[in-house]
Amino acid sequence: MDLESIANELYGLPPEDFIDARNQHAAAARTTGDRELAGKIGALRRPTLSAWAGNRLVRGRPDAVAGLLRLGEGLREAHQELDPEQLRELSSQQHRLIGELVRQARRLAAEAGHPLSDAAQREVEGTLHAVLADPQAAQEWASGRLVKPLTPPVGFPPAAASGVQRTTSASPSTRSGGPAGQDATQAGEASSRSGTQQRTAERQRKVAQAREDAESAERQARDREDQLRQAESAQGQAEKQLREAEGRTAALTQELKAAEEHKRQARSALDRARRAASDAARKAGEARSGAQAAHARAARREADEK
Repeated sequence: MDLESIANELYGLPPEDFIDARNQHAAAARTTGDRELAGKIGALRRPTLSAWAGNRLVRGRPDAVAGLLRLGEGLREAHQELDPEQLRELSSQQHRLIGELVRQARRLAAEAGHPLSDAAQREVEGTLHAVLADPQAAQEWASGRLVKPLTPPVGFPPAAASGVQRTTSASPSTRSGGPAGQDATQAGEASSRSGTQQRTAERQRKVAQAREDAESAERQARDREDQLRQAESAQGQAEKQLREAEGRTAALTQELKAAEEHKRQARSALDRARRAASDAARKAGEARSGAQAAHARAARREADEK
């Protein structure tokens, strides 16, 4: 296996299994003579609980991951140009989506036997905010191999400077007040208006796409929540049926033990009765033989007296 495959495997394991599995892979690499790979494997660090929960969310909810990444792209591109109303709307969608994802991460961690503390949940939430704000953070998170939680910046990063730097001097034609200068000025203004309109249209498109991505991701998150509630309800019913079956099994087991004991006692009583009957039959036979012998002696005496 290469380092990429090994890392993918290790960061999908529960935290308590990470060290042993890493050491086994490193030992296997050393056995094959690949000391460089063994060193790289040994350098991999066990994730914190919140980072592991984030990795589990990435691996368990790929649809939500894609939605959050798209929303982050749209928000980062449109953030500096949004009016207050649009910013409030997207921020509200952002908070709802992150809330849903944090709840999903908490449930996934609990299902795996590692419930998250309040502090760990806040770290997961901070990581998701960082994903929306920073493309590098988004890439790290989407790899599913975080080692520690990501820290969000204070607001989105400022937009990069754009446009052509203004010249400090004008050409002779533009300095002069002649028709050529006026035509150039008008053409420049028209070009500027056209560029502004195009940028505005592009920003509006990105805002609309960001809204659509956020709503889609939120719908998917709600669908997952509904599926989870249905699964939990079915699990509760199955657990109830299991408890009832176990209770009935325990009762039947007790009845079977009692029946086995009754059977043992009956068999013991039958053995005693058989022995008693055999003894009585022996004694009856002996008594019958004695009686017959007595009758025979009595008959002989009577015959002798005659």
